Amino acid sequence: MNESDLALDRAFAALADPFRRAIVARLSRGSATLGELAEPFEISLQAVSKHITVLEDAGLVWRTREAQRKPVHLDAAALERLTSWIDGYRLQAESAYRRLDVVLAAAGSSSGDSRAPRSSATPRAVRRASGPPAAPTGPASGTAPHEGDRK
Repeated sequence: MNESDLALDRAFAALADPFRRAIVARLSRGSATLGELAEPFEISLQAVSKHITVLEDAGLVWRTREAQRKPVHLDAAALERLTSWIDGYRLQAESAYRRLDVVLAAAGSSSGDSRAPRSSATPRAVRRASGPPAAPTGPASGTAPHEGDRK
């Protein structure tokens, strides 16, 4: 594994925790102190500090010192790297589904199927698999996770 792969592993592992995702969601609106980040949760400042350390070790956040304040900042470039990595695989999957649609359309027209071709860019398999969007849950949605989710 190269350093880039290890950085991705650390970042995704850090984001696997619902509290850390909630912290990232809060920091997406602007920098905040440890106390401000801890406010919506019923966990200790020490626990929040540990979560921030994990995010910091993963390269997702950084801290500064402003007199008595020590704000935590989100590293937007790190999130962009994660998004770019995910987008590469999303584009590959979309391309594969488009090729499958072409094959299915050709098979349908050669067997006498008179259905009109679909104009939607969303592949058939994806449309079937995706139902109505799930309601957001967890700290990023403003609801606290279950007690068993805390780490």
